[in-house]
Amino acid sequence: MKKITLAIIGLMVVASCSNDKDIVEQVEAENLETQKLLSIEEVNRFIEGELKRTGDVDWTTAPSVVLWSAVMHGDEVLSVGYGDKGESFTEQRSPRLNSIKENIYALVGAQEGVTKSSTTVNEDAILNVVDIKVTQLKTISALQKADDIRYLEPIGYGSYLQEAPVMERSGSGCAQNGETINAADYRVITPNAWLPWNYDIHNISQAWNYSTGAGITVGLIDTGISSNQSLLGSGFNDGASNGRTVERFGTFIDSPWFWSTKTDGPNDKCGHGTSMASAIASPRNDDFMPVGVAYNANLVSYRGTEDVVLNDYHEKKGVSNALKALGNRSNVKIISMSVGYPWSIGNVKDAVRYAYSKGKMIIAAGGTSTTFTNWYGVIFPASMSETVAVTGLKDNGYRLCDICHDGNKIDFTMVMERSSGSRKNVPVIGFNSGDRSYVGGSSVATAMTAGAAALVWATNPSMTRDQVLDKLKRAGEFYPNRNGDFGYGNIDVLKAVQ
Repeated sequence: MKKITLAIIGLMVVASCSNDKDIVEQVEAENLETQKLLSIEEVNRFIEGELKRTGDVDWTTAPSVVLWSAVMHGDEVLSVGYGDKGESFTEQRSPRLNSIKENIYALVGAQEGVTKSSTTVNEDAILNVVDIKVTQLKTISALQKADDIRYLEPIGYGSYLQEAPVMERSGSGCAQNGETINAADYRVITPNAWLPWNYDIHNISQAWNYSTGAGITVGLIDTGISSNQSLLGSGFNDGASNGRTVERFGTFIDSPWFWSTKTDGPNDKCGHGTSMASAIASPRNDDFMPVGVAYNANLVSYRGTEDVVLNDYHEKKGVSNALKALGNRSNVKIISMSVGYPWSIGNVKDAVRYAYSKGKMIIAAGGTSTTFTNWYGVIFPASMSETVAVTGLKDNGYRLCDICHDGNKIDFTMVMERSSGSRKNVPVIGFNSGDRSYVGGSSVATAMTAGAAALVWATNPSMTRDQVLDKLKRAGEFYPNRNGDFGYGNIDVLKAVQ
C-alpha cells in the first residue's frame, strides 16, 4: 500500500500534463477501496509540487486520496463552493442554488450515513459555500464527480506552514515591544508629529497641501488594534487630526471548535494590525509620535485573524466575514489587507469578489517571507485581479526589500526599507501608548498605499474606484508602461492628488 501512496505523490506534478489518466484512476480506485490515509508529509509534498508548478493549489482536481487526507488532517472539515463558475455570491438565493445546496447535503448524507444537521459546520448566507464534516474517501470522490461544484477545499488543513514555516512572522508579523527609533529615520513636523523618513520619497507630506484624507473611510482587515494605544482610540483626534472616527470589530474566533460562534473581540493580541492602522491613519499628533499617511481619514478595523498568515479555519472565516461586513458598509471605500496565504482560499476569494462588487478598492500585500522569496510570486489574495497588489522596495533604486515578493501581479511599490544604516524600516506608533516601533515588508507598503488612495479619493469623494485607481496608475513611475515585477512602480502621491 505504501507503494500506492507514493505513486500518487509521484504523479502530483505529471498528472495534469499527462494523458495517461488510466494510471491515476487505477491508483485512486485502489485507495478508495482501502481508504489509506496519506501522511502530512505526503500531503505537503503534493502542495509544494503544485505551488512550484502553477503558483496555486487546485484541491478540486487533486487526486481524491490527497484531498481526503488533507481534510482528515484538517479536523475533517471540507469547504464546498457551489453554483456556476464565477457564481461566488448571491444576496437573493435562487431556487436553483438552494436545490444545488440541498443536493450536496443529500449526497454527503448518503455517503456518510449522517443527517444534514450533524454534517453542517457552517452555511454562508451570502457566499455560495457550505462547510461540512467529511470522514469518508468515497464522499470526496462522489463530490468531485458531482455537477455544480465550484471548488472543494480542506479549509481546516494548516499543516503545510506549520511543518515547513515559510511566512516571515518576525519582521512583518507579531511584535508588541517598543523600540528606539533612530534619529535619522524621522523629522519633526507641526504640531509635534514625527514624519517617517520614506514619506518624502513619495511626496506624501507635499500631498497634504491638497488632501489629508478627510471624509474617506478605510477598512482594515488584520489582527485588530491594541486597546493599549490611545492614539488609535480616545486620542484618534489629536493634534492636527480632527472630526474623524475609529471603529473596532472582531470576526476571528479563537477556538479549536468549528461550531463555536463566539468571536475573540476587536483588540489586537499580535501587534501587526496596530502597526498597519498607524501607517494608514495615525493622527498628526502633538506627542512626538509617527504620523499616518491619511491622518484625517476615518478607520474601521476588523480583527479577522490571529496573525499575518491565514492558516487556521477561523482565520479564513474571520477574514471572509470581515470582507462581507466591510462590503456592506456604504461609507467604506478602501479595504487594506496586509495578510495572506501562499495559495487561494475559496471562501475568502468569494468574499473578495463580493466586496469588489460593492465598489470597494481592495489593496493587498504581495507577500513577505523568507523561504518563498526566491521562487514564489505574489501571495493570495493579492494574486486576484480584483485586488490591488503592493510590494516594498529599498531606497536605492528598484531593489526588492529583503523579504518582499514581486511578480507580474504587482500593481504598485512603496519604498519602505533603507539599503544601509539605521533600523531600515518604517517608524509607526507602538502597541502601547508612548511606544514607537518599526514595521517592514510588503505589509507596511500596502498600508501606506491604502492611505495614499484615501488622500486621492478625498479630493473628490464622488469618484469611482476605477477613477481613483487610474489616478494612482498615472502617478506611478513607469506609467503608461507596466514593469513585469513592479507594476506601475513607486507612486508620486503629490501627482496623484493633483
